[in-house]
Amino acid sequence: MNSKLQTISRYMLRQKCAFNSMRSISTSMPSLISHKHHIGKDPLVYRTIGQQLELSASNFGDVEAIVSCHEGKRYSFKSLLQEADALAAGFRKLGLQPGDAVGLWAPNYLHWYLGMMGAARAGLTSVGLNPAYQGPEIAYCLNKVNVKAIIAPETFKTQNYYEILRDICPEISDADTGKIRSEKFPHLRSVIIDSNDSLKGALRFDDFLDLASKSEREEVAKMQKSILPESACNIQFTSGTTGNPKAACLTHHNFVNNGIHVGNRNELEGERICVQVPMFHAFGVIISIMAALTKGATMVLPAAGFSPKDSLQAIVNEKCSVIHGTPTMYVDLVNTQKKLQVPLGRIKKAVTGGAIVSPQLIKDVRQVLNVEAVHSVYGLTETTAVIFQSLPGDSSDVVLNSVGHLTDHIEAKVVDAEGRCVPFGQPGELCVRGYTTMLGYHDDEEKTKETIGNDRWLRTGDQFVLEANGYGRIVGRLKEMLIRGGENIFPKEIEDFLNAHPQVIEAHVIGVPDERLGEEVCAYVRLEEGVDPASFTAETLKAYAKGKLAHFKVPRYVIPIDAFPKTTSGKIQKFKLVEAFKAKETELKAARL
Repeated sequence: MNSKLQTISRYMLRQKCAFNSMRSISTSMPSLISHKHHIGKDPLVYRTIGQQLELSASNFGDVEAIVSCHEGKRYSFKSLLQEADALAAGFRKLGLQPGDAVGLWAPNYLHWYLGMMGAARAGLTSVGLNPAYQGPEIAYCLNKVNVKAIIAPETFKTQNYYEILRDICPEISDADTGKIRSEKFPHLRSVIIDSNDSLKGALRFDDFLDLASKSEREEVAKMQKSILPESACNIQFTSGTTGNPKAACLTHHNFVNNGIHVGNRNELEGERICVQVPMFHAFGVIISIMAALTKGATMVLPAAGFSPKDSLQAIVNEKCSVIHGTPTMYVDLVNTQKKLQVPLGRIKKAVTGGAIVSPQLIKDVRQVLNVEAVHSVYGLTETTAVIFQSLPGDSSDVVLNSVGHLTDHIEAKVVDAEGRCVPFGQPGELCVRGYTTMLGYHDDEEKTKETIGNDRWLRTGDQFVLEANGYGRIVGRLKEMLIRGGENIFPKEIEDFLNAHPQVIEAHVIGVPDERLGEEVCAYVRLEEGVDPASFTAETLKAYAKGKLAHFKVPRYVIPIDAFPKTTSGKIQKFKLVEAFKAKETELKAARL
């Protein structure tokens, strides 16, 4: 039997056995409802990011906090604190006051990381901005959250950040440092560009580092007690896979404590982390930056943007023991390693989140990348980052069949459409409550109330199963559920099945309109090299799925694709797959007649 076919059979059996094992507690106590509060053993701390940075500098001193391979620069925890205070004093000298917003618009450059730390030390709110944003998108974000200063590189690849800013705000060119005045952007005062050249109306990042005097930098340490942990420290724009992104407002208390508890579960003390995820995203800023900061781990940036070849090289050169990445990143990393055969040493852990992971991918990560354990994390931007994550020592079956165990100090429940708790082991919408919950969406009370109730329960929008032992699994996004002839279908199950196919690298499933059934199943597939797309059809898949997948779940449309549309954070933009289908709907349906 083909090795990958054997994998499918083993996976289906393992999934059934493992999940039955996880359900054993709840099935013996059928009256219990899906409501769990995991207190944990370590208490929460009352500390700001700035205070945590000071503590880490004291505890870890000359240990490397961050290594930027593509920039050839390294900072210890001690030097990081010094640079952060220089930036904090610089922000104050430019006229920024506690609570003002600082935009960080860049890929994974050191100035992004330093800008976040400097903003935190000054009591400012850093705003992560997607480096792929174009003029209209960045204009929307700047005004949405009243950005007063923005830090960006001059260019990256084909993107010229300075020119985009000048195009949307021509007044920049004629302004003195810190004195931009624009009717269109009434709050914007300063543009700071990481460039070797002097640019009209912009302050060079290196000059910004030297802007404040020694005495002004010393004042930063004195103001730390006046910054409250419950105050806003960061605004995260939602991924924006549909419509304008919402601006989730998060606190120092959210950041520091989630960083500590992610670091605890990941056992990050002294580790070196290959960070492939973008820092502007919740994964990068919490699971990578904050967890590393609290545990004295070293962040290694292989490249400004995701590059599997550079990641593999960084793992070897910097002796990385942990990898951070989204599932789509691991797909590319595995395929690149198969071709290059880089001599990787033993890697302790691969941490993944941001999307559902297929069993086949977990197996490939372990075997191809020489990883001891795969660690799963689950959460939302609105929950700071992590609310479920694997426990140290979790078995392969548990990792394959859950998103981990409820994080310390988080309360979770699963409810039906009427808001009533369902029994353990039954699907419903996951709701969570605890220290990770955002303050709300900036300047959007209506959307905030839709997401967070008066009792602070946050609706995740995920169809979820919670077990009495604290583990959970995603069934799918409620908004992604499709109904085919009255049958509820969640794409994840079909995607898991397709991702284990011997000819498939990656698969994603959407629902498309059907006059008779309401919706039909459509699968977009990225095929292994050398596979003829014409040979991979709905008919051949139907034959392959016989006895393995219910007939109503078998995709009626199978569309090969070279690359999937993704956000910069690695999430699949399924709405673009829907648009692509609609553009060829007549042709595709005619081919099925």
